[in-house]
Amino acid sequence: MNTYGKFAQEAWKTTAPEEYAQIPDPDAWFEALGEEATQRVGELMMELAGPDPVGETYLEKVGRLNASKMQAEEIVRAEMLTPDPSVQQEPEEEDEEETGVAQMLRVVEQLNREDREYWDEVARQDAEQG
Repeated sequence: MNTYGKFAQEAWKTTAPEEYAQIPDPDAWFEALGEEATQRVGELMMELAGPDPVGETYLEKVGRLNASKMQAEEIVRAEMLTPDPSVQQEPEEEDEEETGVAQMLRVVEQLNREDREYWDEVARQDAEQG
């Protein structure tokens, strides 16, 4: 299972345990999801990077491609790898220190919420103007 599949599986276990429990073969399902996410990241990365600008240096290209990959991964995590907020459960507070994955998941969840709120507001404004 690739890193996207592992991330998704951990996200579902943590934030939507009831829905996770309903998946007949979680390892196979998240492995397939990870492969699909890998393909989508590659497609989206190239789309976001766009064509090579005239006169672009090697280091500028590396920076542009790295930035587009990070942006593509962020989009794919939000769209494909985390459960819908309507099924997510708030994690219980623990006395132990939060793990790196848990911290990243918490940040991604917050970004997902903010992104959805933003797009809901955009859609509302479009509806009012239209």
